[in-house]
Amino acid sequence: MRLFADLVDDAGLFPPTALPMADALRRHRDDLAAGSPVLTHRFLCPASRLAELRAHLEGAGFPAAGSPAGGTGRTDQAERAEPATEPIRLGLILDVPEVPPHDGLDGLDGLTVELVEVPGGRPVALDIPARQFVEVTAAQPPIEPPPGVGLKIRCGGPTAAAFPTPQEMGAFITHCAERGIPFKATAGLHNAVRHFDPALGVDRHGFLNLVLGVCAATEGHDPVPVLTSTDVGELVRLALAVPDGTAERARRLLVSYGSCSTGTPIDDLTALGLIGASPAATGYGTGVAGDGGTAGAAADPTTVTADPTTKRVR
Repeated sequence: MRLFADLVDDAGLFPPTALPMADALRRHRDDLAAGSPVLTHRFLCPASRLAELRAHLEGAGFPAAGSPAGGTGRTDQAERAEPATEPIRLGLILDVPEVPPHDGLDGLDGLTVELVEVPGGRPVALDIPARQFVEVTAAQPPIEPPPGVGLKIRCGGPTAAAFPTPQEMGAFITHCAERGIPFKATAGLHNAVRHFDPALGVDRHGFLNLVLGVCAATEGHDPVPVLTSTDVGELVRLALAVPDGTAERARRLLVSYGSCSTGTPIDDLTALGLIGASPAATGYGTGVAGDGGTAGAAADPTTVTADPTTKRVR
């Protein structure tokens, strides 16, 4: 389903999962072998850990940085799947003062960097062919980045104060939709549907709510109502009713989001019956599944449960 294709970046290095580099790379290699279309199969890595990344690539079954595709690609674990034949694809988190140099163990030489996420609300000069996303907060005055530069927004964090309100999220999404600014999201989007987290005393945003909110904004509607919805069945019906054109425009805006779990998004979408379902083309917001189908026919959406006690940063 186009609405959820290439949606989830692998943020396994980040809290609270915070996998060791070797484990994170092995999980990423397993995800590549499984080939879920929901995953971007892009690995998010802090710039400060590039040397560590290089040291573990071959052991996890990836070609060493700078090796030709299908090079050594050895693995020390005989029971693992066949080694990857293509270099690992990276999203670089710029947690150092400057973009890493091209040479050296902590540099970019031989690495395939597809995007760079930049903190501080200001773009940086890049001399690599990667997309740049500047991190902003939903509550700050909207900014218009230079052409070709997108935005990044955090949808949660370790405290209740880190979660933007639906109104702030809606204003941000509308700002991007009206100006055609692509954006990435991260933090807090662990389950499909919005739910209350008693440990933090806050409502967590759902990634399905976010996707549908972007769909609403691309059609000129207020995204806040769908961002606040906890009606699982209605959200599934809305997802099944998104026309292909709306899905295409929405996903040009919402490029992806980073998740420390690469399994939970797939599990949620599977339980909701949204992966592999034939989307109806009856128009967004009609609440009609179309083609004689019923939303959630592949699974009972009320059985999808969130984990409200889990505190995740990414």
